[in-house]
Amino acid sequence: MSLQALVTQTDHHMPDCRLYLVRHGTTVMNVQNRYRGRRDIPLDAQGYQDAVDAARRLSAVGLAAVYTGPLRRTIATAQIIADAAGVPDLRILHGLNNLDYGVWEGMTADEAASYEPEAHAVYRTSPMEAVCPHGERLIDAQRRMIAALQLIGSRHPGEAVVAVTHAVMIRLTLVALNDVDGESWRRPIGRGSVTEFRASDTIRLAVMPEEVVSALPPVAHQGMPADSLVPA
Repeated sequence: MSLQALVTQTDHHMPDCRLYLVRHGTTVMNVQNRYRGRRDIPLDAQGYQDAVDAARRLSAVGLAAVYTGPLRRTIATAQIIADAAGVPDLRILHGLNNLDYGVWEGMTADEAASYEPEAHAVYRTSPMEAVCPHGERLIDAQRRMIAALQLIGSRHPGEAVVAVTHAVMIRLTLVALNDVDGESWRRPIGRGSVTEFRASDTIRLAVMPEEVVSALPPVAHQGMPADSLVPA
């Protein structure tokens, strides 16, 4: 199935899954503003608080399942959410894993730009053309993320589900839904933030985090569902 088919709503009879994408909490490399990628670094003290805050925001939605990527920072965030919701088990889904930044992992943006300026310039402005040196193509990361969300939607019609993942993976999902161009694709996704989608055979945005809405220029609002502009 094409990516366009996955993100364009079609008529169907199964009720949508209410899918909440949560960015994991803070780590020391977030504070240092370095590309984390697949490095398996733990949450710091603030990161645990971010996870608790996310769990509180999700306390009333009636979660049926909690999915997570395979890294410690997403698993720890997911466990706090699952414990608060009374969900007994986590479900690890590798499609939710972070972008493989290749040689850029551990670097700041300035260091990555100095190491491979042309590749980094493409990364900043053209995600569907970008490739991390010795790492992953962003379009491949986007495709596996959309496939993971579609799988979750197919497993949980009519239910509320959390998937804990990474900022760039949430951004790439928004790019797929809204065809964002230029540097604006790297819109802010707060640590521990919640972005709400509806998922079945297709995926659509329901509610964006407040920090995303406030950062969008007016033209970027066009073509989104009206309820997508309500802050979480």
